[in-house]
Amino acid sequence: MVLAFIFVPLLGAAIMPIMRKFWVKGSTLVTIAVTIFMLVGSFLNIHREVVSKSSISFNQSLLGEKLMLSIDGLSAVVLMVIALVTLATIVFSAGVPIGRRSGFNALVLLAVTGMNGLTMATDIFSIYVFIEIVSISSFILIVYNMDDVGTESSFKYIVLSAVATVFLLVGIATLFAITGDVSFRGMAAGLRSNAPLAQFGLGFILFALALKAGLMPFHGWLPDAYTGAPVSVSILLAGVVTKVTGVYTLMRIIIAVFGFSDSFSSLVMILGSISMTLAAFMAMGQQDFKRMLAFSSISQVGYILMSFATGTSIGLIGAVFHFFNHAVFKSLLFLNAGAVETATGVRKLDDLGGLAAKMPVTGITSIIGSLSAAGVPPLAGFWSKLLIIIALWSSGYRFYAFLAIFTSVVTLAYLLYMQRQVFFGKVRQGLEGVKEVSPLLYGPAVLMALLAVAGGLFYPMVIRTLNALSSLLIK
Repeated sequence: MVLAFIFVPLLGAAIMPIMRKFWVKGSTLVTIAVTIFMLVGSFLNIHREVVSKSSISFNQSLLGEKLMLSIDGLSAVVLMVIALVTLATIVFSAGVPIGRRSGFNALVLLAVTGMNGLTMATDIFSIYVFIEIVSISSFILIVYNMDDVGTESSFKYIVLSAVATVFLLVGIATLFAITGDVSFRGMAAGLRSNAPLAQFGLGFILFALALKAGLMPFHGWLPDAYTGAPVSVSILLAGVVTKVTGVYTLMRIIIAVFGFSDSFSSLVMILGSISMTLAAFMAMGQQDFKRMLAFSSISQVGYILMSFATGTSIGLIGAVFHFFNHAVFKSLLFLNAGAVETATGVRKLDDLGGLAAKMPVTGITSIIGSLSAAGVPPLAGFWSKLLIIIALWSSGYRFYAFLAIFTSVVTLAYLLYMQRQVFFGKVRQGLEGVKEVSPLLYGPAVLMALLAVAGGLFYPMVIRTLNALSSLLIK
């Protein structure tokens, strides 16, 4: 089962050139089948973890290199998120024009291969390899339409990604020089007697992953990439790519190798709070639909990191729950943005209006996504933010708890403004003939909206499940 999460999407990507020659539309069906397989597999792994509280591992030589992979409670949740967002991306993309569709699907599956491997990796070398697979495939996806905006955005992405790679390699080299081991377990044992040098290596890794996640002040590439990429790619980037390569990887390395320290918690708390607050205010000033959502994504990542930085069980559960919720409501909002752009050809908020009557399904799901992102009860986003605030308050970070509440109010303000500009008021000239998009475009949005509602209504069940995932908890 462990290797299947890598080789099934990799095999799917490999057969896409054959699909292009014999059955072009079949490439989308194959990609959907792969994501459904991963979704079912991740559910089974979560069930196994809840029932038996055991992880499954693969530690064997493969093609001359030792590959160390493991699926535990945390990685099973992230694998489910990857599959869910990928499924929404592929179904949506089937309803919009995409050149060389089999090539697009192959790149998506290659990115998924990298993200799955990164999620399951238990050694630092595999982390590097899988991050690079995701980065290269994401770069090509951003520039896939070959337009000027996408080309410029992809150039910024690849340059800053290369910078992050250099810092990541320096951090890895430092840790290997200290411990002589690349496995998480071996590094953790070797670093106990070399704390000062270990902090030096951690600093390089933290910088690299902050850049990958687009945290402030390392966010320069992210709004341009989300805005310039094809809308289907924006859904994937915002929903999982930056969260897995940056946020999840940091969480995994800290839990498995370094553990928590006061200096780490303080630094990540500051980075998270800056990202959370400043990005929310920057989102308020945006007129481009997708660019507003890009800054909103940075802000929500700040919540996740602040909760994680508390180093407590409730903080980690809040971080993982918000990780899932962010994937749901941010993918939902980008799906809505894509539907609006497809139906109208417009992304500027001032040029939109009155679309609620024209696109009722898109309008309703967009409201659900906005309210969940702002943390309005009874939606899922409310409960994860409540857990985060409780974790901050109970850990003594009371200023940051107040800041999280304040930023949620700011988030509600700019998302309600977006709703008013796009869906309410008078229909703008030239938009009189707009109609609701096809089910392929609004279907994934309906699914995500239902998850946002269900996650809120069945919150006790969700929390019991997360509590049962023993590997999520910091003892």
